[in-house]
Amino acid sequence: MKVKRYIASTSREALRQVKEELGEDAVILSNRKIRNGVEIMALADAEMSNLVQQDTPAPSLSSLSRHYESQNDFTEAETYSKRVPENPLQQPSLHENDSISATFARDIIAEIQAMRTTLEDQMATVAWGNFTQRRPDKVKLLRTLLDCGFSPLLTRHLIGKLPEDLDYEQSLKQAMSILTANLRTAVSDDMIERGGIYALVGPTGVGKTTTTAKLAARCVIRHGADKVALLTTDSYRIGGHEQLRIYGQLLGIPVRNIKDTEDLQLTLSELRNKHMVLIDTVGMSQRDRMVVQQMSMLRNCGMEVKRILILSATCNGKTLDEIISAYQEGGISGCIITKVDEAASLGVVLDAAIRRKLMLHYVANGQKVPEDIHAAHSRYLLHRAFKSSPKDSAFTLQDAEFALIMATKGEAETLSSMGQAIAGLAYD
Repeated sequence: MKVKRYIASTSREALRQVKEELGEDAVILSNRKIRNGVEIMALADAEMSNLVQQDTPAPSLSSLSRHYESQNDFTEAETYSKRVPENPLQQPSLHENDSISATFARDIIAEIQAMRTTLEDQMATVAWGNFTQRRPDKVKLLRTLLDCGFSPLLTRHLIGKLPEDLDYEQSLKQAMSILTANLRTAVSDDMIERGGIYALVGPTGVGKTTTTAKLAARCVIRHGADKVALLTTDSYRIGGHEQLRIYGQLLGIPVRNIKDTEDLQLTLSELRNKHMVLIDTVGMSQRDRMVVQQMSMLRNCGMEVKRILILSATCNGKTLDEIISAYQEGGISGCIITKVDEAASLGVVLDAAIRRKLMLHYVANGQKVPEDIHAAHSRYLLHRAFKSSPKDSAFTLQDAEFALIMATKGEAETLSSMGQAIAGLAYD
């Protein structure tokens, strides 16, 4: 490790010497005033990287001592003298010397990393302050989007899409236009018109059975009860099969219970003349290994089964991302958002649908069959997401809290790259 010592009459002159010899990425270890001016101890960035990454033993005590003595720096030498026994008859062994050297090197690395972290935090705070002064309208829009439930990732990239010369109202209107263009929605009642075999999948408690009944009712109204069939694989949940059977009786549709892949294959073969076959699957955690087995059964039944993922609007963003990742591996044809009437804001679930590029078919907002299910319309849903933004929630950040959270290392790095839009984000 080659620590360089620079002495000059002023700090500016000393820093100029450091930049000329070590480059702009040099690490400043110390900066202090001396009788003749200013003393700066610096280390080349490459030396620092090698020191952090190497797993080999640190330099020996003697080599480090000679280095610091040659540099006339006594601070670290005094530290060594405290660790080495004063009695010459009790000098440490070579192994002990290496251990002391390694400990000292680790201490230096820890101190340098702490200094770097402090400087990065201070620079991030300054960067955020400059950003708020230069683009106050964009900061206001940033807060609006976050309060509506949209993720910081999508929000930052969305703001990066907007022209610099727009005020808040213009930026908000443009942001809603971009979000509308990127929220993929199916043609109204496309599933009912096309027909086919659909399996409703998703975690427990999101309303798969009720949604299955709602879709069946819409199809019965359009094509008749003799063109619709209901299947269920839910033999685990108490009353799950009976609940769907009751809906089937009200609609005049028989409900069949499916046990395994072979049973599903045989049943679907018998139902080829049906316009629509709806399969109500077992609800299970996205972390359950049985998710893979369930998707495998639907994929290997000998016929094309389109998987429709049911998402609850009441879930938080991280949970939605986990659910989508778990079910997307098996392939999904679209999604339906349920419990819209129970959600404080639609921003979270719409954000997930936009980022994961899901095709949204329907939204459900209650328990009534078939009234409480509607075709998805992107403009209406986004308008509702912004309109229902909570203003006095316990989770709403105050101005000081918002500035403190945004002025972090991660936010500062992303603020510097706002011009790069999220991959595939359309601009309209």
